[in-house]
Amino acid sequence: MYISELKLWNFRKYGQDEWNLEKPHLVVPFNSGTNVLIGENDSGKTAIIDAIKLVLKTHAYEWIKVEKEDFYENSDKLRIEIIFRGLKDEEAKNFTEWLGWEGEGDYAKPVLRLILYVEQKNERILPYEVKAGMGETGYSLNAEARDYLKSTYLKALRDADNELIAKRNSRLSQILQGHELFKKKEGGEKHEFEKWLIETNEKIRNWFNDANSKNGIKSNKEQIKDVIDNFLQAFIDDKIGSELKLSDPEIKAILEKISLEIEGAKNLGLGTMNRLYMAAELLHLKKDWNGLKLALVEELEAHLHPQAQMKVIEALQKERDIQFILTTHSPNLASKVDIQNLIICKDKDVYSLSDDKTKLYKSDYKFLKRFLDVTKSNLFFAKGVIIVEGMSEEIIIPEIAKKLGYDLTKHEVSIVNVGSTAYLHFAKIFLRNDGKELNIPVSVVTDLDVRPIDNGTFEEEKENQRRQCIKESFEAFNDTTVKLLIAKQWTLEWCLYKSKYLSKFFKESVSEVHSGTEEFKKDGDNFKPEFESKFIDKLAKKSGTSSIDKVAIAGVLAEKISVDNTLIISEDDEFIKYIIDAIKHACRIQNGN
Repeated sequence: MYISELKLWNFRKYGQDEWNLEKPHLVVPFNSGTNVLIGENDSGKTAIIDAIKLVLKTHAYEWIKVEKEDFYENSDKLRIEIIFRGLKDEEAKNFTEWLGWEGEGDYAKPVLRLILYVEQKNERILPYEVKAGMGETGYSLNAEARDYLKSTYLKALRDADNELIAKRNSRLSQILQGHELFKKKEGGEKHEFEKWLIETNEKIRNWFNDANSKNGIKSNKEQIKDVIDNFLQAFIDDKIGSELKLSDPEIKAILEKISLEIEGAKNLGLGTMNRLYMAAELLHLKKDWNGLKLALVEELEAHLHPQAQMKVIEALQKERDIQFILTTHSPNLASKVDIQNLIICKDKDVYSLSDDKTKLYKSDYKFLKRFLDVTKSNLFFAKGVIIVEGMSEEIIIPEIAKKLGYDLTKHEVSIVNVGSTAYLHFAKIFLRNDGKELNIPVSVVTDLDVRPIDNGTFEEEKENQRRQCIKESFEAFNDTTVKLLIAKQWTLEWCLYKSKYLSKFFKESVSEVHSGTEEFKKDGDNFKPEFESKFIDKLAKKSGTSSIDKVAIAGVLAEKISVDNTLIISEDDEFIKYIIDAIKHACRIQNGN
């Protein structure tokens, strides 16, 4: 069994003035394996985790209850529903009287719905309980059924050191107590640990009660127990005496004396301790029982370096019988998780990237699985995205943006270098198949890729045909927040060469990088007449010539743009206007504002 859907009404940020049970304020779809909630801060990821916790509770002995802050804008009621699907027969039998059914006859499948409805009046939260059933209000769940629905929860800031040491009510002792091996046996038979401790306590008791002196030295009893007893009787009563022992021979007390460490290791760092703690918590999910196997993990990356994050998420994704619902701010994790398992939280809604919710084809998913790396995964966490085809754009665009007065970092805009013309695979991530619109401005910057003819002139008809062809391939993005920006001519480098404001800086950059090329050297204060023809030959990789070093030139140019305080760039530069438009769109800048 697994959580298939979570529905919220007026829970925290997910709410509206209208209350309609047919229209939840948020619906979160989950799959049976790994689900990763991603998004910027305050996008609602924790609210989703907490809503599940409020309904299911956890295996930890923690007090979880509805607070005033859980009501949307001080509304007087909230509702949480959790729908379970995929129940096996041995799981479904625990909830027989609360089940619903989907399908007919032999194809009917059991469904379990949990309902938490809470009201507040006069700033007081009224008593509530979790109910289950397919009707509007459901029926009360008994304690046994509820016990089968507990989740395993790992909070964001995990204090692994404190949770794994031996102490009263330690988290480790709670984890172990929940295991079948430590449940009370039928007939009241004691656990092996209890039997061993009874025997050990008897030996310890006998040692402290030993009244035999040896070689003129006072006995154990005289040296310790009698001294304590004399004071104790003076303090309290003559008839009482002390008892020294290891612990009460009860399994709870014994487990509280156990700590968990890595064999042979000392002074472990936070990262290793956190992985040890996670391994202990996941013990709940590997035991042989017919209850829910669900792990809620907030910020899995906490205290873990990037490679450790990769190893952990890879291991979790191999667990086929466990459902994981995680939150993360880590592009490392986002790049390692199957894209279909990602859920973007944004603007009081969620956007699953599963194949039935997006317009990505199977071929797109296959491509992205291979090429959506850590750097490109930044697009999931940005408020705006600029998709480019090469390193040169990635280097130069941020500096042009600063000269325009738009700092991409402040606007939380990510530049995603897809390294080729495969930008459609990445752009289609933002196209929905569920009627929603993922409101993230995305600029796709591409070259026109029509070379000049031998005399250095361009064939306008070929350019128009090529431009139209690119636009037709982009028709699916019409009327969306994904915008196509095509170079005026040929490539970025050619446009920079022809730019009204950047041509001089670009030529100087070419000259510096290719200082050994005679035609690129200046003749006094001016560039040589052969500069353009030589530049075209190299840019076109004409036979018999070497190509220009685009990335090195971009690096030099970016530095020149950055340090020149007199440089002004504006939209009347027709050759870089497509770059300017891309920056403004991603930064949500309209009409120069």
